[in-house]
Amino acid sequence: MSAPSLTLGPVLFNWPAAKLRDFYFRMADEAPVDSVCVGEVVCSKRAPFFEPHLVEVIERLQAAGKEVVLSTLALIMSEREADQARAVAAAAADGLLVEANDISVAALLAGRPHVVGPLINVFNEGTLAYLAANGACRVCLPVELPGESIAALAAASDVDLEVLVFGRLPLAVSARCYHARSHGLAKDNCQYVCGEDADGLPLETLDGEPFLAVNGTQTLSYACCNLTAELAPLRELGVSRFRLSPQDADMVAVARVFRDVLDGAADADEADARLEGLVGPMPFANGFYHGTVGASFTADAGWQGPVE
Repeated sequence: MSAPSLTLGPVLFNWPAAKLRDFYFRMADEAPVDSVCVGEVVCSKRAPFFEPHLVEVIERLQAAGKEVVLSTLALIMSEREADQARAVAAAAADGLLVEANDISVAALLAGRPHVVGPLINVFNEGTLAYLAANGACRVCLPVELPGESIAALAAASDVDLEVLVFGRLPLAVSARCYHARSHGLAKDNCQYVCGEDADGLPLETLDGEPFLAVNGTQTLSYACCNLTAELAPLRELGVSRFRLSPQDADMVAVARVFRDVLDGAADADEADARLEGLVGPMPFANGFYHGTVGASFTADAGWQGPVE
């Protein structure tokens, strides 16, 4: 069994470019993570603001011994966005790993080692085999998969599997910008209002219950995924990589919590107590892993046996 690795997923939110740069600098210098994903996933209109800092961020991360993965858009709808995807995919020829979050980008990367992100639907062994034959060396599985399905996929392939274990769960991406509409604005004149909500804009049901969160064109869970108790069962299933999705919190401290659990220096109860002080009012969720309501949370690690 290979040693467990921690990945910092791409920042999904519209943070100011200087804040984002300083965030990556600190993650490079202080966070016990092995891989860091850099790049715009949600909205192509955000990308130009960070581009002037991209080279120095990549260099800082690599100098700190971190593997850099270039993430791509989850929904490509225009020729301009397709050109952006082609430009990022070309970086794979220079030895950088690229993460495909839209199946069209996986096609651009065919024949070269690349990562498949959690927004591509990998729900069965056939899809996983197709992606592996296409060149995928790592697949971050969709967040909805229960433990039993993860076990089946792990048993069917030698591709490195990664599971998102922390952060608001990415559920869907739309052509419409919910953030703009909530402010009475059109998508083409959004005024970047998504930048006002560093962790996404919480939504409520008609009864006033927190339900989901909106991040530009993206729908996220309201609850924060927390799979500290499931790390050991996932390791037994053959998962070696674990992804932390950045929130507007002390992500260095979050990474240390998960590293301590993986290293046996903390148990899940201690880890949960530490995380509660870091994520604020967001409740925890691990329901998808247990095959139940995604927003639910149980401290029991639950199902962990192999599929017959």
